[in-house]
Amino acid sequence: MTQIKYEAVIFDLDGTLINSVEDLGTSVNRVLESFGFPTHDLDEYNRFIGDGAEMMVKRALPEGKRDESTLRKCLDLFLKDYFKNYNVHTKPYDGIPQLLDYLADKSVKTAVLTNKPNEVTRKIVSEIFQKWHFEEVLGQTDNLPRKPDPTGAMMISKKINIDTEKIIYLGDSGVDMETAKSAGMLPVGVLWGFRDRSELKEHGARYLINNPMQILDIVDFVSL
Repeated sequence: MTQIKYEAVIFDLDGTLINSVEDLGTSVNRVLESFGFPTHDLDEYNRFIGDGAEMMVKRALPEGKRDESTLRKCLDLFLKDYFKNYNVHTKPYDGIPQLLDYLADKSVKTAVLTNKPNEVTRKIVSEIFQKWHFEEVLGQTDNLPRKPDPTGAMMISKKINIDTEKIIYLGDSGVDMETAKSAGMLPVGVLWGFRDRSELKEHGARYLINNPMQILDIVDFVSL
C-alpha cells in the first residue's frame, strides 16, 4: 500500500464509470448507414472511443471518406442522434456504486474528466449518478483542451484545493494514464473498460485493477 493518503479521485467516464459502448456504437452505425457506409461490430468501438466524439466518428468512417466536409456532416448527425439515445443501454459498471459510496463515507472528493462532449457528459452524470456528489464534471468544450492535455485535471485540482500528488486519476486508456502523469496525479488503470492491459502499462499506469473496490488494496484514503 502506498504511503500517501489520497484525498480525491478523478474519474474518466466512458469505459471507467459507465459502459456506454453499445449506445455510442449504435448511434455512429446509424449515421454510417444513412450515408451508405459500412457499419462496425460494437466491439470495434472499444478502439474508437477515448479521444472525443470527432475522433471516434473519424475512426469509424471509411479511410477514403474522412474529408472535412463528410466528417462534419457525420459528426453533427451523430451528436443529434446520440443526445436522444445516450441512455438506452448505458449503465455504471459493477462495483462503481459501491466505490462511490465508500469514497463519500470517507469524505474523499470526486470529479469527472472526460473527452466526451460536455453537454451529454453532464446529463449522464446527473441522471445515472444523481445519488452522489461530484465536485466537478468536465467534458469536452471548445475552451478546454482534450486529454491527454492536463489542463482539465489541473483545473479540478485547483478548484477542490487538493495538491495533485494527493489525487488519483482512474481511467481505462493510455490517454487517461498520460493525463494523470502530466498532471502529477497517480495513474490507475482499470481493466473492465475499453482498452487492454498492455496499452495502460505502456502509457504509465502505476497500478491496474480488475474491479472498482480493488483500489482499496493498493492505496490509502484520508478519513475525515
